[in-house]
Amino acid sequence: MTPAVTTPSSRPLRVGLIGHGFMGAAHSHAWRTAHRFFDLPLTPELRTLAGRRRETLAESAERFGFAATTTRWQDLVEDPEIDLVDICTPGDTHREIALAALAAGKHVLCEKPLANSVAEAEEMADAARAASARGIRSLCGFSYRRTPALAYARQLVAEGFVGEIRQVRAQYLQDWLADADAPMTWRLEKEKAGSGALGDIGAHVVDLVQWVTGTDIEAVSGTLATVVPTRPAAGAMQGLGGKGDAAGERRQVTVDDTALFSVRLASSVLGSFEATRMAQGRKNAMRIELHGSRGAIAFDFERMNELEIYDATAPAGRQGFTRVLTTEPEHPYAAAWWPTGHGLGYEHTFTHEAADLVRAIGEGTDPSPSFDEALRVQRVLAAVEASHADGSRWTAVGPAPSAPSAAPAPSTAPTPSTASTTEETTR
Repeated sequence: MTPAVTTPSSRPLRVGLIGHGFMGAAHSHAWRTAHRFFDLPLTPELRTLAGRRRETLAESAERFGFAATTTRWQDLVEDPEIDLVDICTPGDTHREIALAALAAGKHVLCEKPLANSVAEAEEMADAARAASARGIRSLCGFSYRRTPALAYARQLVAEGFVGEIRQVRAQYLQDWLADADAPMTWRLEKEKAGSGALGDIGAHVVDLVQWVTGTDIEAVSGTLATVVPTRPAAGAMQGLGGKGDAAGERRQVTVDDTALFSVRLASSVLGSFEATRMAQGRKNAMRIELHGSRGAIAFDFERMNELEIYDATAPAGRQGFTRVLTTEPEHPYAAAWWPTGHGLGYEHTFTHEAADLVRAIGEGTDPSPSFDEALRVQRVLAAVEASHADGSRWTAVGPAPSAPSAAPAPSTAPTPSTASTTEETTR
């Protein structure tokens, strides 16, 4: 019998995942898929799924591909066979789980926003920095960074395509709460979620603007509104929302439905931001526009494989936005997938995130966005809330972390792999 040849990609990275709702499903798919399309130094192995609802846990583990289950997240932290803990639970649990996992020497992937307060995020960032010195890696799951079109936009900005950035617009528009009788969920409880549309989806565009431009937000002026103050306590869930029992008990909504805020970047550039889950007809319209001295870039996630670019240096009469289909092998991540023009979907952003994290762990480098970068987003969210409470007065964002991690560029043309083979309230 010929002994099996051990290759770098045959070494396992044993994953324990906490939470098996929306995000748990997305992350599980990513861990199953990443090494099959990207050459990675380690092979993710779905070891244990943790969740509180025993009656649905086994079914989720079978569907997602996990070998074992537990109703205690602590079991993942204490298990010497687990290398990485993936946190897909509501924000009020992030701090406790992440701190325990890092202290136990586990790599950590934590969904965004990092925490429910700046104080919690600071503690987590401090712990991640200390763990990094011991070779333990951590990543905050701002997955939209891994959209090929947005990663390409960042490259164009860095190359000077738009010139000096003069204005920024960012929106994240959804409508799953537009029905006043959509049922109550944990996302509408401040104690669990931290904030509403501001932190749930506004955090994404805050992170993206800072990442794409390479410039931090320094001050904000914000206004928040709770459009529907109460929601049915019971109802049938579908996706993130559903249909509540309009005739039954209603519970108080304790977070914002809509967030509007202006920002001033460190470069003195002004930007306008909007986050809402009340925009009828907009399902996942996460939009970014950058306008500069030489051109402009526009993106809408509802057309996630496209980037619009405007070259202001083109001759008069030939100027206009050009649609770029970001499925060429020269575009970030695209070479690992399908032939040109065969687009990617939402789930691919998580696969790219998993691949980048596994590669960083194997290479001994710190991935991005780090907990320090996520802390910066948390400071912006807190400043918006403080501004709203103070009559929308311009409010400074807290200081940047003392030792921010470098943000490596995404893989432009990754090689296809040759390797072989919650929270239950939706995250």
